[in-house]
Amino acid sequence: MSASVIATSIPSLRGTGPLATDRVSQALSGFSGALKEPVHVVALLLLAILAFELGRIAMEGWRRVRPSAPPLEQVAIRAMADQAHARELARKAPGPLAERAVIGLARATQSGGHDAVENALASYELQIQRRLDRTRVLVRAGPAVGLMGTLIPLAPGLAALGKGNYTELAGDLQVAFAATVVGILVGTGAFTLTLLRTRIYTEDLASLERAVAAREPQAPPHHRVAETVGQHAT
Repeated sequence: MSASVIATSIPSLRGTGPLATDRVSQALSGFSGALKEPVHVVALLLLAILAFELGRIAMEGWRRVRPSAPPLEQVAIRAMADQAHARELARKAPGPLAERAVIGLARATQSGGHDAVENALASYELQIQRRLDRTRVLVRAGPAVGLMGTLIPLAPGLAALGKGNYTELAGDLQVAFAATVVGILVGTGAFTLTLLRTRIYTEDLASLERAVAAREPQAPPHHRVAETVGQHAT
């Protein structure tokens, strides 16, 4: 091979690396830009879910603090003693989950057997875990989506800054900061809601356990319920 052929082939080989790098960068930039609108939609959706969960906990809180609200332990004891009117008595429970738990305990007591009562408490435990998982997901997803919504508009904003287009830069920064605020709001609100629900549901579990113990003193306590629920607060 002559020296001229080698000299002409070397520049082409040297140009292959930067060209491939540019293509990868463009692909990443295009993919990031395509996620701009979906990420902002997801951020608004998470905010709507948080508002829905806050409204639900507010309704449960009203059912707990209203003047005519009896303690959950008394509601469960009455329902287990009067299975025929258990559904009507369960409506006085402080929340939908507690209401279904009271009905389940009444049916378990009617069927006879400690295993049925244990299964009813375990079913209530699983329902609590599912309810807590909703807000636990928001605790992680809110800041993550907010961070994505912040970083994605910065790329075109910096490009506009390089061209001297300050108007476009200001618009991109406004969108980025708004996404940050939404993400932090969702994460903080969901974390507070998770802690509040964990405390409330743990108290409800303790009340149901005391009701079962009052009716069946010989039955062993359901220790693992409160422990498992406490683990789901983190």
